[in-house]
Amino acid sequence: MSKLWQGRTSGAVDAVVEQLNRSIAFDQRLYPYDIQGSIAHARMLGQQGIIPTEEAELIIHELQIILAELDSGKLAIDPEVEDIHTFVELELTRRIGAPGKKLHTGRSRNDQVALDLRLYLRDALHRILQAVDQLQKALYTQASQHQHTVMPGYTHLQPAQPVTFGMHLNAYIAMLERDKGRLQDCLKRLNYSPLGAGALAGSTFPLDRHAVAAALNFDGIIENPLDAVSCRDFALEALAAFAILMTHLSRLSEEIILWSTQEFSFITLADAHTTGSSIMPQKKNPDVAELVRGKAGRVYGSLMTLLTVMKALPLAYNKDMQEDKEALFDAMDTVELCLRALASLIDGLTAKPERMAAATRQGFLNATDLADYLTHKGMPFRDAYALVGRLVAHCLAKGCTLEELPLAEYQQFSELFDNDLYDAISLEACIQARTGKK
Repeated sequence: MSKLWQGRTSGAVDAVVEQLNRSIAFDQRLYPYDIQGSIAHARMLGQQGIIPTEEAELIIHELQIILAELDSGKLAIDPEVEDIHTFVELELTRRIGAPGKKLHTGRSRNDQVALDLRLYLRDALHRILQAVDQLQKALYTQASQHQHTVMPGYTHLQPAQPVTFGMHLNAYIAMLERDKGRLQDCLKRLNYSPLGAGALAGSTFPLDRHAVAAALNFDGIIENPLDAVSCRDFALEALAAFAILMTHLSRLSEEIILWSTQEFSFITLADAHTTGSSIMPQKKNPDVAELVRGKAGRVYGSLMTLLTVMKALPLAYNKDMQEDKEALFDAMDTVELCLRALASLIDGLTAKPERMAAATRQGFLNATDLADYLTHKGMPFRDAYALVGRLVAHCLAKGCTLEELPLAEYQQFSELFDNDLYDAISLEACIQARTGKK
């Protein structure tokens, strides 16, 4: 099969090298963006008089037909072609002959590939932002239903202070909001066109780079052609944002796994989001959450892959950069799938307020509030802290909670204690004092 680069060499490539070099198995998903960019480029070539207008229109018309046929499945992509850019150009030339060979005028595969990747990532980021919104809505729905559902808050995975289930879920909504900000920032920086940079040094043709950028809804062009074809920081930034996002999804998944255990039993997962065991008939496994937790490492790996590829590359383009796509595509697919799966899981889970409340009554979660009570009465906080610590030890020895300890025994520790202490250390009061909500 002929190569677009054939000429300096015979094009006779060793079969193993051919396999190593070929990228169409994964870059074929770029075909809509490759054609979109080619249409904008062809239109500009005609408008600038670089090729005859009628030939530019013929190219555009046939590219639109090729796109429609690829979309419908009427035209199949040849897996033996080197890459998707070659396939589109060869197919175009096969159909219209010599005018098709003029499409690549003033363009290199280097700026063409960079353009396709930016167009693809721009669309993918919009899809991922929508999926983040979907997960936030699922969390908000649950949180709004459980604004008053008391549960233990933890530090070091030890009971610390009482919170509400709604407050806990809202923490993840806040994390996801920052994730959206990072993705939106990435969109701003990637939305500049590299087309017209050529292989690395621009073009001798009177290209109108700004017209092509505007036609493709970019905010402008990348001025330095070396930078345009050799940078992949827009992909690295996206992968870094994905990695942070997956950290948050993994943390949420870990808590879902814990909450659904028999030991915690704070939530019940819908059957649709669990699986059973092949040998133990009683099992109901939280596979969705476990898989999301596991796939976080996969996305981290994609980030490390591209960082490692790029870390020592001289300017401009190097073939190493072909490795950007598989890592980026896999991470994008993984993140989007995990977001949608978690949103469905959150929608379907059922909270168990009675179990949460029972757990909150254990572990002396109101000890800090008891110390605050003494501090409000005039005792220095550090002294109050030590005194309450002794009270907790006393309750542990007696097998009771702070609420159950009689006032007379409190007053053996300090005369500042009065009947109002029980109202101050009720779980409802502890939460209200921090949120101002009843």
